[in-house]
Amino acid sequence: MSTPTASQAGHLSHRNDGKISKNLIGIVATAALGGVLFGFDSAIINSAVDAVTAEFHMSSGLTGFSVSCALLGAALGAWIAGPLTDKYGRVRTMVVAAILLSISAIGSAFALGIADFIIWRFVGGIGIGLASVIAPAYIAEVSPAQHRGSLGTLQQVAIMVGMFAALLTGACIAWSAGGAAASFGGMKAWRWMFLSEIVASVIYGILAFRLPESPRYLVIKGNLSEAGRILQQYVGVAPTDVDSAIADIRSTVANEKRQSFSDLLGGRFYFRPLIWVGILLSIFQQFCGINVIFYYSTTLWSSVGFEESDSLLISVITSIINVIFTIIALLLVDKVGRKRMLLTGSAVMTVSLVMMTVSFSQAISVAGEVSLPGIWGTVALAGGNLFAIGFDISWGPVVWVLLGEIFPNRIRAIAMGVAVAVQWIANFIVSTTFPVLAEASLAFAYGLYAFFSALSFIFVWKMLQETNGKTLEEMEM
Repeated sequence: MSTPTASQAGHLSHRNDGKISKNLIGIVATAALGGVLFGFDSAIINSAVDAVTAEFHMSSGLTGFSVSCALLGAALGAWIAGPLTDKYGRVRTMVVAAILLSISAIGSAFALGIADFIIWRFVGGIGIGLASVIAPAYIAEVSPAQHRGSLGTLQQVAIMVGMFAALLTGACIAWSAGGAAASFGGMKAWRWMFLSEIVASVIYGILAFRLPESPRYLVIKGNLSEAGRILQQYVGVAPTDVDSAIADIRSTVANEKRQSFSDLLGGRFYFRPLIWVGILLSIFQQFCGINVIFYYSTTLWSSVGFEESDSLLISVITSIINVIFTIIALLLVDKVGRKRMLLTGSAVMTVSLVMMTVSFSQAISVAGEVSLPGIWGTVALAGGNLFAIGFDISWGPVVWVLLGEIFPNRIRAIAMGVAVAVQWIANFIVSTTFPVLAEASLAFAYGLYAFFSALSFIFVWKMLQETNGKTLEEMEM
């Protein structure tokens, strides 16, 4: 896992004028397209899940697994991203992610049964896992410290844009066909939804070829002249400081190569406290239940009385809210501070999840269909959107920023690999269990997520140190 070294990121911040060049914005925006791909592939299942369930006659448990099996692939992709990027480079690994997602799109669209559908979703998950690590790592490696938070948050903005694009695409296809299970152009509409992923994958793969390689990777490979050119042209290092900047990078490379899993341990069988902070950040980000909204919102609103077309529209509107408030988070993260934003987000999410819990506890059965009577449908809808806002302005983008900066240089690579892999596994657990929990009681499901959101507030308050404005050297153990 390739993240910025302490010396590199810290000292580079003092060798430029504090401004972000157009060249830097260009390569960061292009790298962040990996987040668009990540978001699109993650959310396209939202519009298709009911149709896929009916097509392959799946139980609620199997539905949950077919939706979330991609997350197991993502955990694997995140785990192997570090070795791949260090061996083949950041840019080539981005292209590999695009290829895997293209293959997954074709395989999922033309799946003959649930078994091969799950396999192709797993393959796509590996691509998602690669993209989820490569983009923020690459962005961090070329970002000055004073802009590291805002530039790193672009990854989450890109994810939200990708999710919006996926939900809008799915809704448009479903509306055109008359439903996700209806035929459209000689093929079921849900199959077109998965096939649409190719567009984002191909665009990302082509643009990745235009990216300059990370200067750190070039130094590792001994291409110092090219590394120097990129440091000047993109990062903003003064010509007189290039040799010193390269020396900083070289001085840390040998130390990073010696990293091993045992470096994370504080004793024989337990992690160092800071590793647990990263792991718990990842767990709480997922256990608040946010991906239930991302993956199942169309199914959720349909289950409580909304028509399919209305449910799709609600999901699209929610995704627009996600994008807007993630952009607001980008503007605030380097001004307000990471800890304050997380505390605010935890409070908002807890309140909104309690609203949803109470609303769903009022559900009644009408002619065999679940419905929310009176104002409770409106309250649940307001709670769902407030929950998304609370997450988008805090836990969504800020956790990615923190995972890139809280670990000391000597263990950063492998520590981030563990934290991101745990994040995908936690996502898998939530996504797999939701259909079963929802079948038993939606009120219980959202009450459980409210409980973990409340715990996340206590965790941040007691255990997380503020990192805003600090160089990576200052955050050493």
